[in-house]
Amino acid sequence: MNQKYKEIYENSIKNREKFWQEVSNNVYWYKKPTKILNSDNPPFYKWFEDGVTNTCYNALDLHIEKGRGDKLALIYDSPITGVKKNITYKELRDRVASFAGALKNQGINKGDRVIIYMPMIPEAVITMLACGRIGAVHSVVFGGFAANELASRIDDSKAKLLVTASCGYEPGRTVHYKPLVNKALELSNHKPNKCIVFQREKDKADLDPKIDITWEEAHKDAKPAECEKMNANDYAYILYTSGTTGLPKGIVRDIGGHIVALKWTMKNIYNINQDDVWWSASDIGWIVGHSYIVYAPLFYGCTTILFEGKPVGTPDAGVFWRIISEHKVKSLFTAPTAIRAIKKEDPNGEFFKKYDLSKFDKLFLAGERADPDTIKWFEKLSNSPVIDHWWQTETSWAITSDCTGIESFPVKYGSAFKPVPGYDLKVLNSDGKEVGSGKMGDIVVKLPLPPGTFPTLWGADKRYKENYMTTYPGYYQTYDAGHIDEDGYVWIMSRTDDIINVAGHRLSTGAIEEVLAEHNDVAECAVIGIADKLKGQLPIGLLALKAGVTKEKKDIIDECIKMVREKVGPVAAFKQAIVVKRLPKTRSGKVLRGTVRKIADNEPYKLPATIDDPAILDEIKADLIENKILKL
Repeated sequence: MNQKYKEIYENSIKNREKFWQEVSNNVYWYKKPTKILNSDNPPFYKWFEDGVTNTCYNALDLHIEKGRGDKLALIYDSPITGVKKNITYKELRDRVASFAGALKNQGINKGDRVIIYMPMIPEAVITMLACGRIGAVHSVVFGGFAANELASRIDDSKAKLLVTASCGYEPGRTVHYKPLVNKALELSNHKPNKCIVFQREKDKADLDPKIDITWEEAHKDAKPAECEKMNANDYAYILYTSGTTGLPKGIVRDIGGHIVALKWTMKNIYNINQDDVWWSASDIGWIVGHSYIVYAPLFYGCTTILFEGKPVGTPDAGVFWRIISEHKVKSLFTAPTAIRAIKKEDPNGEFFKKYDLSKFDKLFLAGERADPDTIKWFEKLSNSPVIDHWWQTETSWAITSDCTGIESFPVKYGSAFKPVPGYDLKVLNSDGKEVGSGKMGDIVVKLPLPPGTFPTLWGADKRYKENYMTTYPGYYQTYDAGHIDEDGYVWIMSRTDDIINVAGHRLSTGAIEEVLAEHNDVAECAVIGIADKLKGQLPIGLLALKAGVTKEKKDIIDECIKMVREKVGPVAAFKQAIVVKRLPKTRSGKVLRGTVRKIADNEPYKLPATIDDPAILDEIKADLIENKILKL
């Protein structure tokens, strides 16, 4: 550990209350907190419990009062529709205040829940911030989610109002939201009072006058609303994530800790200044979109980009570089799968060469483990560092990273750098004992978790405790496995359920994937463990190839098997791989390894709600049958 990082990190662990109290001084409080941490009822810790503040005030009004109202807050860029908009902090505040008044006219008050089911348009951000302004709790559901999934979130949150749009746009197709909303309302036991619909210009929806009103109608007679004074432990939002039981888990975020932590991260982790342009290429339906498209950059006061498009296909594999060049983006945060998709379509970086990226500084990756080959590809292409950092929906901000605003460390390919201040990270074996450096185990965080993380689950304290805090008492269970090396770098190798057991040896699928990704013809890959009578489990590799590869599939597979034997060793028992057209993923880019494993083992499985394209599972099944892995 270098000195500056070491001092700050150790201070955050040894003197956590003092550390976070000092950080909290950068936040606007109507009433400053004097009770920094309440540890009376573990694992239900409370940060800043007597503080009074407001999310929207800290995101917008504060900057205007400091004379920065004309600063660009939001750049909206939609290559799908061809629309671009620049919105200043003052313009955004005025639009948010107006819609907050519209919400109040619909009977929405402090503590009421509002479901947001919208595409990546400014009105979605406005709705989130308007909820924060009046103290309503928003729950964003990814636009286009299946009706039954939307219904389950309506029921769990007991939402009083739903805000949606007529449609969302994907490359080559229009997703009509209103029929999905109508079906969800049919299926849900709880019925919201109203549905506000933003009509997109080219694709308007048919409305039901009994429940639906347009965005414009909602604004009639609405007076701009002022910010509601909120207790620091009131909830800002609920974000549902899929649970292992099939029931969605409502991750909640308390207002005070959320503002304190996220504002701190923009400078300390990402080294962003207020005059910089920041881009998080995600969706507001995911935690990355919540934290780093909307809240963190606006709390901090820089410019954030709202992108309605895809890394490829809108219109080509150069759209990311166009956005960075045109808007002078300093740093980009996206998922590894986005970079892999670009690399697959444009392996030689021909599109990259068309744009001026001289203002670009760093690429940050998270969402799933970034393979070293993809990192090296981008480094070579851009001459910019790549920071693979690790965090979760539950935490809302990074657990490990290169804290570039404090002190930068050398890259170790395959690692997620070091613990971020505030996170007391340990690696434990199944007996709850710490393992030595370099040894594989379950990665946990010693309680209390820092501010901005989840204090509980919506209406489910018992489930919160049982799911996350019981296996290792006194620790938060991340459900990720890996090790910490002698230099303090953290290696996230796989989800705990992606660890495979080959003849009594616990092996990480991530270690095998890392080797496969090094093959020149492999764009992306996944490894699953399938049942084997002799060895318990055997690894199978799924290989998606780069565009334009002409080499025989068998030769590529043989070369991959040889590479794994050489670099991981015979213990991996890696003897089989298949070439697939594409990998099944969630909309946020995570590969659905568990689902593929169930298909391969001929086990029943539920179609994941978050799947990007269900047709891929049929493709994979056919490939498994053809290669005699799945025997029906």
